[in-house]
Amino acid sequence: MIFYLEVEREDDGRWIAEIPELPGVMKYGKTRKDAIAQAKALALRVIADRIEHGEFPVEPIHIEFPVAA
Repeated sequence: MIFYLEVEREDDGRWIAEIPELPGVMKYGKTRKDAIAQAKALALRVIADRIEHGEFPVEPIHIEFPVAA
C-alpha cells in the first residue's frame, strides 16, 4: 500500500502533513520532519484500527509513505 504524504508550511510557520487517502490523518509540527513523523505515526494507528475492524486485509502488507513534492 502506498499512502502519499502532502506537506505544506502554514502562514504561521507551522508545518502540516496529511495523507488524503486516510481521512483525518493530518498533523502539525514545528518542523517539516516533525509533521511528517507525526502523520506517519497517526497513519499507522489508523491502519492498525482498520485491520482490526476488517477494513484492510490481515495478510502481511508493505506500507510506504512517499512525500509528495
